[in-house]
Amino acid sequence: MEIDFLFFVVAIPAVIFAGISKGGFGSGAAFAATPLLALILEPGQAVGLMLPLLMLMDVTALKPYWRKWDGRIARLLILSAIPGVAVGALVYKVANPDVFRLLIGAVALGFVAFQLGRKSGVIGVAPRPLGPVAGAVAGAVGGFTSFISHAGGPPFAVYLLSQKIDKTTYQATTVLSFWAINLMKFIPYLFLGIFTWQSALVDLMLVPAAIVGVWLGVKAHNVMPERLYFAVTYVLLTLTGAKLVWDALT
Repeated sequence: MEIDFLFFVVAIPAVIFAGISKGGFGSGAAFAATPLLALILEPGQAVGLMLPLLMLMDVTALKPYWRKWDGRIARLLILSAIPGVAVGALVYKVANPDVFRLLIGAVALGFVAFQLGRKSGVIGVAPRPLGPVAGAVAGAVGGFTSFISHAGGPPFAVYLLSQKIDKTTYQATTVLSFWAINLMKFIPYLFLGIFTWQSALVDLMLVPAAIVGVWLGVKAHNVMPERLYFAVTYVLLTLTGAKLVWDALT
Protein backbone atom coordinates (compact mmCIF):
# COMPACT_ATOMS: atom_id res chain seq x y z
CA MET A 1 0.00 0.00 0.00
CA GLU A 2 1.63 3.25 -1.16
CA ILE A 3 0.77 6.16 1.16
CA ASP A 4 1.37 9.36 -0.78
CA PHE A 5 -0.34 12.67 -1.53
CA LEU A 6 -2.73 11.06 -4.06
CA PHE A 7 -3.80 8.51 -1.47
CA PHE A 8 -4.92 11.19 1.00
CA VAL A 9 -6.56 13.26 -1.75
CA VAL A 10 -8.81 10.26 -2.45
CA ALA A 11 -9.03 8.68 1.01
CA ILE A 12 -9.98 11.68 3.17
CA PRO A 13 -13.03 12.75 1.11
CA ALA A 14 -14.04 9.08 0.69
CA VAL A 15 -13.99 8.46 4.44
CA ILE A 16 -15.88 11.69 5.20
CA PHE A 17 -18.43 10.71 2.55
CA ALA A 18 -18.88 7.30 4.19
CA GLY A 19 -19.22 8.91 7.62
CA ILE A 20 -21.96 11.26 6.41
CA SER A 21 -23.94 8.27 5.19
CA LYS A 22 -23.32 6.28 8.38
CA GLY A 23 -24.54 9.27 10.36
CA GLY A 24 -27.95 9.02 8.70
CA PHE A 25 -27.72 11.22 5.60
CA GLY A 26 -27.92 9.28 2.37
CA SER A 27 -28.40 5.91 4.03
CA GLY A 28 -26.83 2.98 2.23
CA ALA A 29 -24.21 5.00 0.36
CA ALA A 30 -21.38 4.54 2.88
CA PHE A 31 -19.85 1.79 0.76
CA ALA A 32 -19.09 4.36 -1.96
CA ALA A 33 -15.74 4.85 -0.22
CA THR A 34 -14.66 1.31 -1.14
CA PRO A 35 -14.95 1.66 -4.96
CA LEU A 36 -13.19 5.02 -4.73
CA LEU A 37 -10.29 3.53 -2.76
CA ALA A 38 -10.18 0.52 -5.10
CA LEU A 39 -9.15 2.90 -7.87
CA ILE A 40 -5.80 3.51 -6.15
CA LEU A 41 -5.41 0.36 -4.02
CA GLU A 42 -5.76 -3.38 -4.50
CA PRO A 43 -9.40 -4.40 -3.78
CA GLY A 44 -8.41 -6.33 -0.66
CA GLN A 45 -6.49 -3.32 0.65
CA ALA A 46 -9.47 -1.05 0.01
CA VAL A 47 -12.00 -3.18 1.94
CA GLY A 48 -9.47 -3.93 4.67
CA LEU A 49 -8.68 -0.25 5.16
CA MET A 50 -12.36 0.70 5.40
CA LEU A 51 -13.50 -1.99 7.87
CA PRO A 52 -12.06 -0.50 11.12
CA LEU A 53 -13.20 2.97 10.05
CA LEU A 54 -16.72 1.69 9.38
CA MET A 55 -16.67 -0.02 12.79
CA LEU A 56 -15.69 3.30 14.40
CA MET A 57 -18.46 5.06 12.48
CA ASP A 58 -20.94 2.42 13.66
CA VAL A 59 -20.00 3.01 17.30
CA THR A 60 -20.13 6.80 16.85
CA ALA A 61 -23.55 6.58 15.18
CA LEU A 62 -25.00 4.17 17.76
CA LYS A 63 -25.34 6.85 20.45
CA PRO A 64 -27.75 9.25 18.65
CA TYR A 65 -29.85 6.28 17.45
CA TRP A 66 -29.66 4.26 20.69
CA ARG A 67 -32.76 2.06 21.23
CA LYS A 68 -34.57 3.67 18.32
CA TRP A 69 -34.18 0.52 16.21
CA ASP A 70 -36.60 -2.34 15.59
CA GLY A 71 -35.02 -5.21 17.54
CA ARG A 72 -36.98 -7.96 15.78
CA ILE A 73 -35.89 -6.84 12.32
CA ALA A 74 -32.28 -6.22 13.37
CA ARG A 75 -32.01 -9.69 14.95
CA LEU A 76 -33.34 -11.35 11.79
CA LEU A 77 -30.95 -9.48 9.49
CA ILE A 78 -27.90 -10.02 11.72
CA LEU A 79 -28.40 -13.76 12.18
CA SER A 80 -29.18 -14.40 8.51
CA ALA A 81 -26.09 -12.41 7.45
CA ILE A 82 -23.78 -15.03 9.01
CA PRO A 83 -23.91 -17.52 6.08
CA GLY A 84 -23.49 -14.63 3.63
CA VAL A 85 -20.32 -13.50 5.40
CA ALA A 86 -19.04 -17.11 5.37
CA VAL A 87 -19.61 -17.42 1.60
CA GLY A 88 -17.87 -14.08 1.07
CA ALA A 89 -14.82 -15.36 2.98
CA LEU A 90 -14.70 -18.51 0.86
CA VAL A 91 -14.95 -16.52 -2.38
CA TYR A 92 -12.17 -14.18 -1.29
CA LYS A 93 -9.91 -17.12 -0.46
CA VAL A 94 -10.09 -18.57 -3.99
CA ALA A 95 -10.58 -15.44 -6.14
CA ASN A 96 -7.93 -13.16 -7.63
CA PRO A 97 -7.98 -9.34 -7.35
CA ASP A 98 -9.64 -8.87 -10.74
CA VAL A 99 -12.63 -10.92 -9.59
CA PHE A 100 -13.04 -8.54 -6.68
CA ARG A 101 -12.63 -5.50 -8.90
CA LEU A 102 -15.44 -6.91 -11.02
CA LEU A 103 -17.63 -7.64 -7.99
CA ILE A 104 -17.05 -4.24 -6.37
CA GLY A 105 -17.67 -2.46 -9.68
CA ALA A 106 -20.81 -4.50 -10.37
CA VAL A 107 -22.17 -3.81 -6.88
CA ALA A 108 -21.51 -0.08 -7.35
CA LEU A 109 -23.40 -0.01 -10.66
CA GLY A 110 -26.14 -2.19 -9.16
CA PHE A 111 -26.55 0.26 -6.28
CA VAL A 112 -27.06 3.13 -8.73
CA ALA A 113 -29.58 1.10 -10.74
CA PHE A 114 -31.43 0.13 -7.56
CA GLN A 115 -31.65 3.70 -6.28
CA LEU A 116 -32.71 5.11 -9.64
CA GLY A 117 -35.32 2.36 -9.90
CA ARG A 118 -36.71 3.37 -6.51
CA LYS A 119 -36.77 7.07 -7.40
CA SER A 120 -38.52 6.45 -10.72
CA GLY A 121 -41.06 4.03 -9.25
CA VAL A 122 -39.83 1.04 -11.29
CA ILE A 123 -38.88 -0.60 -7.99
CA GLY A 124 -41.74 0.07 -5.62
CA VAL A 125 -42.22 -0.58 -1.94
CA ALA A 126 -44.02 -3.87 -1.34
CA PRO A 127 -47.77 -3.30 -0.77
CA ARG A 128 -47.54 -5.31 2.43
CA PRO A 129 -44.61 -6.14 4.72
CA LEU A 130 -42.30 -8.88 3.47
CA GLY A 131 -42.13 -11.94 5.73
CA PRO A 132 -39.23 -13.44 7.69
CA VAL A 133 -38.13 -15.67 4.78
CA ALA A 134 -37.60 -12.60 2.60
CA GLY A 135 -35.80 -10.98 5.53
CA ALA A 136 -33.49 -13.97 5.85
CA VAL A 137 -32.68 -13.84 2.11
CA ALA A 138 -32.00 -10.09 2.35
CA GLY A 139 -29.74 -10.71 5.35
CA ALA A 140 -27.75 -13.46 3.62
CA VAL A 141 -27.28 -11.45 0.41
CA GLY A 142 -26.42 -8.37 2.46
CA GLY A 143 -23.87 -10.34 4.47
CA PHE A 144 -22.15 -11.46 1.25
CA THR A 145 -22.11 -8.04 -0.45
CA SER A 146 -21.02 -6.46 2.83
CA PHE A 147 -18.05 -8.83 3.04
CA ILE A 148 -16.79 -8.19 -0.49
CA SER A 149 -17.38 -4.42 -0.67
CA HIS A 150 -19.14 -3.17 2.50
CA ALA A 151 -22.29 -2.87 0.39
CA GLY A 152 -25.02 -4.66 2.31
CA GLY A 153 -27.32 -1.64 2.15
CA PRO A 154 -29.46 -2.37 -0.95
CA PRO A 155 -30.55 -5.92 0.05
CA PHE A 156 -31.37 -4.65 3.52
CA ALA A 157 -33.24 -1.65 2.08
CA VAL A 158 -35.56 -3.87 0.04
CA TYR A 159 -36.72 -5.59 3.22
CA LEU A 160 -36.66 -2.58 5.55
CA LEU A 161 -38.65 -0.35 3.21
CA SER A 162 -41.42 -2.96 3.04
CA GLN A 163 -41.80 -2.81 6.84
CA LYS A 164 -43.27 0.73 6.69
CA ILE A 165 -41.04 2.08 9.47
CA ASP A 166 -40.10 5.75 9.89
CA LYS A 167 -36.72 7.04 8.68
CA THR A 168 -35.18 7.22 12.17
CA THR A 169 -36.15 3.61 13.00
CA TYR A 170 -34.87 2.62 9.55
CA GLN A 171 -31.51 4.32 10.14
CA ALA A 172 -31.16 3.03 13.71
CA THR A 173 -31.93 -0.55 12.62
CA THR A 174 -29.39 -0.24 9.81
CA VAL A 175 -26.71 1.16 12.14
CA LEU A 176 -27.22 -1.62 14.70
CA SER A 177 -27.28 -4.37 12.06
CA PHE A 178 -24.09 -3.28 10.33
CA TRP A 179 -22.34 -2.67 13.65
CA ALA A 180 -22.86 -6.38 14.40
CA ILE A 181 -22.05 -7.55 10.86
CA ASN A 182 -18.84 -5.51 10.70
CA LEU A 183 -17.79 -7.06 14.01
CA MET A 184 -18.30 -10.58 12.63
CA LYS A 185 -16.30 -9.67 9.49
CA PHE A 186 -13.23 -8.57 11.46
CA ILE A 187 -11.90 -12.06 12.35
CA PRO A 188 -12.05 -13.50 8.78
CA TYR A 189 -10.55 -10.25 7.44
CA LEU A 190 -7.67 -10.70 9.88
CA PHE A 191 -7.06 -14.37 9.04
CA LEU A 192 -7.33 -13.77 5.27
CA GLY A 193 -4.80 -10.94 5.42
CA ILE A 194 -7.34 -8.34 4.27
CA PHE A 195 -6.75 -6.32 7.43
CA THR A 196 -3.05 -5.73 8.22
CA TRP A 197 -0.92 -3.75 10.66
CA GLN A 198 -0.08 -1.30 7.88
CA SER A 199 -3.76 -0.64 7.17
CA ALA A 200 -4.32 -0.21 10.94
CA LEU A 201 -1.68 2.53 11.09
CA VAL A 202 -3.24 4.30 8.10
CA ASP A 203 -6.67 3.97 9.71
CA LEU A 204 -5.38 5.93 12.72
CA MET A 205 -4.55 8.83 10.39
CA LEU A 206 -8.07 8.74 8.94
CA VAL A 207 -9.97 8.55 12.26
CA PRO A 208 -10.64 12.33 12.40
CA ALA A 209 -12.20 12.21 8.92
CA ALA A 210 -14.46 9.33 10.00
CA ILE A 211 -15.69 11.13 13.13
CA VAL A 212 -16.26 14.42 11.28
CA GLY A 213 -18.22 12.58 8.60
CA VAL A 214 -20.56 10.89 11.10
CA TRP A 215 -21.11 14.19 12.93
CA LEU A 216 -22.04 15.90 9.65
CA GLY A 217 -24.37 13.03 8.75
CA VAL A 218 -26.24 13.16 12.07
CA LYS A 219 -26.68 16.93 11.73
CA ALA A 220 -27.85 16.66 8.12
CA HIS A 221 -30.28 13.79 8.86
CA ASN A 222 -32.95 16.14 10.19
CA VAL A 223 -32.37 19.39 8.32
CA MET A 224 -31.13 18.84 4.77
CA PRO A 225 -32.62 17.31 1.60
CA GLU A 226 -30.73 14.34 0.19
CA ARG A 227 -31.13 15.04 -3.54
CA LEU A 228 -27.74 16.71 -4.07
CA TYR A 229 -25.95 14.12 -1.94
CA PHE A 230 -27.42 11.23 -3.91
CA ALA A 231 -26.73 12.96 -7.23
CA VAL A 232 -23.04 13.16 -6.33
CA THR A 233 -23.14 9.56 -5.07
CA TYR A 234 -24.66 8.26 -8.31
CA VAL A 235 -22.09 10.04 -10.48
CA LEU A 236 -19.15 8.83 -8.37
CA LEU A 237 -20.38 5.25 -8.23
CA THR A 238 -21.19 5.09 -11.94
CA LEU A 239 -17.74 6.35 -12.90
CA THR A 240 -15.81 4.26 -10.38
CA GLY A 241 -17.95 1.16 -10.91
CA ALA A 242 -17.51 1.33 -14.69
CA LYS A 243 -13.76 1.88 -14.29
CA LEU A 244 -13.37 -1.12 -11.96
CA VAL A 245 -15.40 -3.40 -14.24
CA TRP A 246 -13.35 -2.24 -17.24
CA ASP A 247 -10.06 -2.82 -15.42
CA ALA A 248 -11.18 -6.28 -14.30
CA LEU A 249 -12.22 -7.37 -17.78
CA THR A 250 -9.24 -5.90 -19.62
